[in-house]
Amino acid sequence: MNVVVVESPSKAKTINKYLGPGYKVLASFGHVRDLPAKDGSVRPDEDFEMSWEVDAASAKRMKDIADAVKESDGLILATDPDREGEAISWHVLDLLRKKKVLGDKPVKRVAFNAITKKAVLDAIAHPRELDIPLVDAYLARRALDYLVGFNLSPVLWRKLPGARSAGRVQSVTLRLVCDREAEIERFVTEEYWNLSALLKTPRGDEFEARLVSADGKRLAPRAVGNGEEANRLKTLLDGATYVVDSIEAKPVKRNPSPPFTTSTLQQAASSKLGFSASRTMQVAQKLYEGVDIGGETVGLITYMRTDGVQMAPESIEAAREAIGSQFGNRYLPEKPRIYSTKAKNAQEAHEAIRPTDFNRTPDQVRRFLDGDMLKLYDLVWKRGIASQMASAEIERTTAEITADNAGNKAGLRATGSVIRFDGFIAAYTDAKEDGEQTDDGDEDGRLPEINARESLAKQKINASQHFTEPPPRYSEATLIKKMEELGIGRPSTYAATVTTLLDRDYITNDKRKLVPQAKGRLVTAFLESFFTRYVGYDFTASLEEKLDQVSAGEVNWKDVLRDFWKDFFAQIEETKELRVTNVLDALNEELAPLVFPKREDGSDPRICQVCGTGKLSLKLGKYGAFVGCSNYPECNFTRQLSSDGNSDAEASVSNEPQALGKDPHTGEEITLRSGRFGPYVQRGDGKEAKRSSLPKGWTPSTIDHEKAVALLSLPRDIGPHPETGKMISSGLGRYGPFVLHDGTYANVESIEDVFSIGLNRAVSVIADKQSKAGAGRGRAAAVALKELGEHAEGGAITVRDGRYGPYVNWGKVNATLPQGKDPQSVTVEEALALIAERAAKSGTGKGKTTKAKAKTTATKSSKAAADGAAKKTTKAKAPAKAKPKTAAKAKKD
Repeated sequence: MNVVVVESPSKAKTINKYLGPGYKVLASFGHVRDLPAKDGSVRPDEDFEMSWEVDAASAKRMKDIADAVKESDGLILATDPDREGEAISWHVLDLLRKKKVLGDKPVKRVAFNAITKKAVLDAIAHPRELDIPLVDAYLARRALDYLVGFNLSPVLWRKLPGARSAGRVQSVTLRLVCDREAEIERFVTEEYWNLSALLKTPRGDEFEARLVSADGKRLAPRAVGNGEEANRLKTLLDGATYVVDSIEAKPVKRNPSPPFTTSTLQQAASSKLGFSASRTMQVAQKLYEGVDIGGETVGLITYMRTDGVQMAPESIEAAREAIGSQFGNRYLPEKPRIYSTKAKNAQEAHEAIRPTDFNRTPDQVRRFLDGDMLKLYDLVWKRGIASQMASAEIERTTAEITADNAGNKAGLRATGSVIRFDGFIAAYTDAKEDGEQTDDGDEDGRLPEINARESLAKQKINASQHFTEPPPRYSEATLIKKMEELGIGRPSTYAATVTTLLDRDYITNDKRKLVPQAKGRLVTAFLESFFTRYVGYDFTASLEEKLDQVSAGEVNWKDVLRDFWKDFFAQIEETKELRVTNVLDALNEELAPLVFPKREDGSDPRICQVCGTGKLSLKLGKYGAFVGCSNYPECNFTRQLSSDGNSDAEASVSNEPQALGKDPHTGEEITLRSGRFGPYVQRGDGKEAKRSSLPKGWTPSTIDHEKAVALLSLPRDIGPHPETGKMISSGLGRYGPFVLHDGTYANVESIEDVFSIGLNRAVSVIADKQSKAGAGRGRAAAVALKELGEHAEGGAITVRDGRYGPYVNWGKVNATLPQGKDPQSVTVEEALALIAERAAKSGTGKGKTTKAKAKTTATKSSKAAADGAAKKTTKAKAPAKAKPKTAAKAKKD
């Protein structure tokens, strides 16, 4: 009997069926050990020796594996076919050797790109040795991420209070988002005009032609820059006669895109399906690990962490056979298509993401998949098969036209295209995917019959004014595409890196656009000012290249660490002498558009609006950065920072209370104030004073006596429930405006609803919430929004919507989701980390065991452990206490 070690328990069951009774397949549940989150885990002074730690859950699993190996004939390491998978195999083997259970038993390493019976049996039949250079590359990356996170994050804490962490890949990715925001702020809008003529052929057909030349010279895009010039050209065109100079129709071919990589799959899923990058990877993981189809568990797609664009020869042949049978021989090109990637540092040996069987169409598996899995499989199948189909044949027609007004001439052009043969478009259309470039340019419709030298009748001249727009903010998909282009990060880290930035509140996702927050811009400005090299795009990409050379066995991994550490340590040492005034001066300069937005009256944005003489500057406090006056304490004006400088300016409130009037019922003074958490209204003074923060969308400049009284009157009684007789009330809480009845909270759309909602509608809203939640002990039971699977110790793990918002549940353990976290995007490893943290706090006795469950199969322990550790770090009271947590933050990168 041979012991086979894989990462995931679901894969273990499937592979055990494929291999039969001669094999025992066990799961490692991801990584079995990691660097402890404490000083000294990586020791540069000892030639980068590394200390590893096995947590309680992993120790139990390793004991099970070791016990099985003792009774076995041999060991087969079958973890995922990438760097992390190779590292897990190395860790398992190293621990088994230390336990001295292997003896002279044979050890084999196998890797398969798809979980199908054929792929698994072929891999077992062709084992190889452990890829030590690939393991070295893992060790180098892990050490680098630890050293950067563990040494750079404390610098941020000391010099930039409120900052949470920095990282080798994380900080450079954050810089991309912040640089784009700075581009938008610097952008100067320019006016331009487009002119076109609606013309009619002698046969009565109308079409539109664009102005492309005038006054004997060709017009560049946006060359007509003002209304005066536009009116002059419009007058010329209005009085002109029109003749067709030439008409040219030429065939063009449009080729399909290659099969998906990790990056392009995330882009397409974002554009076509509205999936986040992390959601895409979760669904792809399920499709890869396998689905029960007619009593047999089968992996439907190949491994989904890859930057290769090529398919295996046998899969190309299978795709061509499927094209011939499903579309016809006309759609089959003469030769197979061969692709090569344009991405920096791509691993060409990795296969693209494709279906494991092209004959298994989306329609055939529809009944076995949930909605998201079907959508993503449909995308992968269509893109994969289209990549081997014939080119689309398009006829593109261009008409050149001369407008002549008493010798003053202008040139116009009309273009159109028609698809003569759809080719690959019959399977998949990739135009306008979020962040993907296409070469179609075929947006013009088909032109009517136009002949050279014939006259055309003018119907109408159009002159339209436009203004240039700044570059768009990144979406998750376009940010990942940019990371790939620059060579920053790798397929396995793209989604995790973006998620880290969102979790740190360095960026937010607003309508699928990534907006840097004030703390994110402060961190980036600090690092660009004092650690310029280490947030440089070229430097980060060149370091990735060196790590890839380690993978290829061309460079010694410790040489890479030595070269990096020498300069990085010197830079860290220099910051010890850095004064806070130096930091503030640099940040004031770097972030001027954010910190000191322009004022409508044109006055100096750095002059204090309260005292009129002080100079505004960034200040650093316990809770982060804010803007304050240089005349403090005589003038105690302060203002919070946000991602929107203009709204900050509008929201400015002096620390001096602003009287709004007296409360009509108590006679107490009502004031508008500014606190460390933003502006608020207060009634009375002292500890008994009632306070209310301003709701979202309300700014200090809009607050009057009436609004303040309304806020301070909350909660508001609406009326008794017609069935229970208990009072229904409305109020403003952590999760926004709500109505409340007998312990059941139901959100309403806006703060205005809190003040205006009537009894009938309130009853309806409560009933709707209860119908979704179901009955529960005297109040609405929490509704299960998402099932994540079975816990290793038994019992379902679910995401639920409860009285105080969404949370994760396992048995009697309930763990609240971080504020702003989308319940549908929660992964099993994130859930396990939250459960572990909650169990440890509540003393359920499961804290240590449960905590280790975060190291599950889907994303490897480097991400899973960081998810749990990062949450602990945020609770540190001071840098001295928080310092031991820094390494865990580094794992996120």
